[in-house]
Amino acid sequence: MPHPIPTRVVPSARPADLAPRRVAREFRRLLDAGATLRVAGEARSHPRRRLLSGGYTPRYRVDLFDTRFYLTNVRQNEDIRFFVAYVVQPSRRGPGGASDVFPRIFYKDLSLVWRSASHFVRSHHENWVGKGDLVVVVADGVEEEVSDESTTNLPLEIQTALEHVSRRPRRIPTDERALALVLRRGPDDRLEPYRDFSGPRARAQADPRNLVNGGRKIARFTRPGDPTSLVFEPGFEPDLRGGRIETSRGRSRLYGGALRRFRILSRNRRVQYLFIAAPRHVWIPACQTTTTELSSYGVRTVDAPVDEDLLVPGYEYHFVDEHADPPVLVSQIPAGFAGDPAPSDGYRADASAWLEALPVVREFRRVVLGHRGAGSAGPVAVGVR
Repeated sequence: MPHPIPTRVVPSARPADLAPRRVAREFRRLLDAGATLRVAGEARSHPRRRLLSGGYTPRYRVDLFDTRFYLTNVRQNEDIRFFVAYVVQPSRRGPGGASDVFPRIFYKDLSLVWRSASHFVRSHHENWVGKGDLVVVVADGVEEEVSDESTTNLPLEIQTALEHVSRRPRRIPTDERALALVLRRGPDDRLEPYRDFSGPRARAQADPRNLVNGGRKIARFTRPGDPTSLVFEPGFEPDLRGGRIETSRGRSRLYGGALRRFRILSRNRRVQYLFIAAPRHVWIPACQTTTTELSSYGVRTVDAPVDEDLLVPGYEYHFVDEHADPPVLVSQIPAGFAGDPAPSDGYRADASAWLEALPVVREFRRVVLGHRGAGSAGPVAVGVR
């Protein structure tokens, strides 16, 4: 039944101050007390043996709202760096009932945001991780369904904790088994997630009271392909002077060294933005609501809709697919704005030309980073209905 979801602005969660062995014992006691492992992948048969005895016992714990996240050490395969995570939510069986525990894959996207994979596809022809719900876009007058990758973004409030624990191990093991054990496998052509991912989102957004800006975009471009035409709906623009919640630090080889991450609220406090500043790049990889309901995938059930071209990372996919007949350019950078190839990845290109023309990035550089001249385009543009 539809229900209004409360909002709350909170500091970012921190990993629990517990030794890894204590976290493992706590998790096993939870299962011994009757909690059920609800596995979508191959480990659904004998899940405890295949996951815990198979080396996927959690070592860290992070709490946010009424959800608890247990995390293994970070792992990697040839495509992604990831955790096997266990999402524990309040019992649906009433007071005193045992909890449900959902094994998931939390992975780091090229935009440097941690996400929760909705499913996966692997065959002789395809190899990719599902990126959540679908959205209809129009390209050259033709409608098509594509993945709305932001629907898999984990809460901004746990991004710093995930980044922190991902850097604790001295060595990151290669793991080609975990995705099949944990995630549901789809056929080659299945973009759409399964109902366990999309259902909670559909139920939450069936109540109009939960829709941000009535479901309409809060940030958009009035002229397609023109970064200077970016506008925000009144109240939803980032509050660069008074809305900064916190700053954290990290590093990235791809982006040339030290990073700073800024979580910044909108003026009306209904949404929050993540800004990342690298030595040469500034980008906004994510915009989320401040709602408190999370699904069993650990993601929010209510969206903060923005134009996807606002969320272009510093380096984005831009390459010629030589396997197509004829070869075709594959690009997620707006046409005409792709720069040099990334230093360590020929499939990505520099998106600075687009990013540095965004009024919100120019104003962020001036107000938050203190770069002189960066804000010559004026204050953040505000859309008018």
